[in-house]
Amino acid sequence: MTIAVATFLIALALIASERIHRTKIALLGAAIVVLFVGDYGQEQAIEAVDFNTIGLLAGMMILVYLTQQTGVYDYIAIRAGQLSGGEPLRVVLALAVTTAVLSAFLDNLTTILLIVPVTFLLADALDIDPIPLIVIEVIASNIGGTATLIGDPPNIIIAGATGLSFNEFLVNLAPIVVVVFAVVITGLYLFYRPKLQIEERNRALVRDLDARASIRDWRELRRTVPVLIGTVLLFFAHQSLHIEPATVALTGAAIGLLVTTVSLEDALSKIEWPTLFFFVALFVMVGALEETGAIGDVAEGVKDLTGGDRAAELLGIVWIGGFGSAIVDNIPFTTAMIPVVTELRGESGDDAYWWALSLGACFGGNATLIAAAANVAAAGLTERAGQPIGFMSFLRVGVPVTLVSLIIASGYVTIRYIA
Repeated sequence: MTIAVATFLIALALIASERIHRTKIALLGAAIVVLFVGDYGQEQAIEAVDFNTIGLLAGMMILVYLTQQTGVYDYIAIRAGQLSGGEPLRVVLALAVTTAVLSAFLDNLTTILLIVPVTFLLADALDIDPIPLIVIEVIASNIGGTATLIGDPPNIIIAGATGLSFNEFLVNLAPIVVVVFAVVITGLYLFYRPKLQIEERNRALVRDLDARASIRDWRELRRTVPVLIGTVLLFFAHQSLHIEPATVALTGAAIGLLVTTVSLEDALSKIEWPTLFFFVALFVMVGALEETGAIGDVAEGVKDLTGGDRAAELLGIVWIGGFGSAIVDNIPFTTAMIPVVTELRGESGDDAYWWALSLGACFGGNATLIAAAANVAAAGLTERAGQPIGFMSFLRVGVPVTLVSLIIASGYVTIRYIA
């Protein structure tokens, strides 16, 4: 147990430091626990990997890459800016809503990679600082991604571990996401309003942009976008059809590869392999914690702290999830919390525990620049563009946003699952 716990904690600390790529750290940690933790060998490590999560991620990565080649996401972002008429509030709302919706049905990391380059284009045309818009988009992506099974990595991990359906995520999380989104985006607009003053001549430039010119291949769009739409629609029915989410995503990817003109080698090379291996290594390390009994001890500690009171456990999970994700990164933190929540939930069949974990982990991803993959991706894009987001400047916005989100989430959990 000592080796498993020490390896996991050191890996988390190194991941948070960002000095070494997180996938390298996770793979080394996985190797250490397989080599040195008692009876935890290769066979147990393979059993610990949630291949439903891996398959879901890989399938969606392929589908999004195929549709990205058409330019459809650039078109959506430019049209959103044009529909705003260049009015600051409407610009913020258009970009934030577009980001949140795309995050819910693609995933928030992919959405940020697609939307940030277009935001630089719009900000340049409007002659305003792009950083406030990008910070708003990052926060909107983490909030919007909370609404669905495929929107945010913590939800993908929870779904893989529990078998909860796409519709169950939507029904239980979308209502609170709408409320939090409205409150947070309003607050962010008021905070950034002095930096978002737009002159009339610049508004005209945006209105004159040719959105249709961003579509690079109409034939490819007609081939691949219907496959993506069909895949998303199938997520709604996957449980009633007794099909796992990974099967839906991989089937969509297979059909997409069949109809596209993009070469198979090119499509597979664009899968984010470091991310997939990061997940695999995390599952292996957490499996060692579970095998050695460390997870059980943590669960017992939480039970002792809450006195076994269900209300205290649910609210505790929300806040522990929020603060833990803020400090570490919501992907490894959620992976580690899955068996803890399983222990707390016991045989009750009470899914409220999973919704509490999802809300805490996803909303906690807004606290710092390293708390979620989408944040890290945005930081990299802005740095390459020569206009980096400062860690402390994001923190000054992210912490209040996270606190407000967790307070609202606590009220929601109390009203819907406790009262």
